[in-house]
Amino acid sequence: MAKESMKAREVKRAKLVEKYAAKRAKLKAEGDYIGMSRLPRNSNPIRLHNRCKLTGRPKGYMRQFGVSRITFREMASAGLIPGVKKASW
Repeated sequence: MAKESMKAREVKRAKLVEKYAAKRAKLKAEGDYIGMSRLPRNSNPIRLHNRCKLTGRPKGYMRQFGVSRITFREMASAGLIPGVKKASW
């Protein structure tokens, strides 16, 4: 389980990215990289990190399902993910 502070940091970054997305796109289209460097660093979408929606785990993230590999395996074994059969894990 991820720390609550780490989850909160990711939420804060996501809000900043959303807030400055239009301004960043405009500056990039104009080629004003000095103006872009004046924006907050955490407003860059590259700084966002995918995390499991249930546990907050940053590693082993499966983008298609939005959860980590461990959570995916637990959910598949419990039959919560339709179309996934347990083969030999």
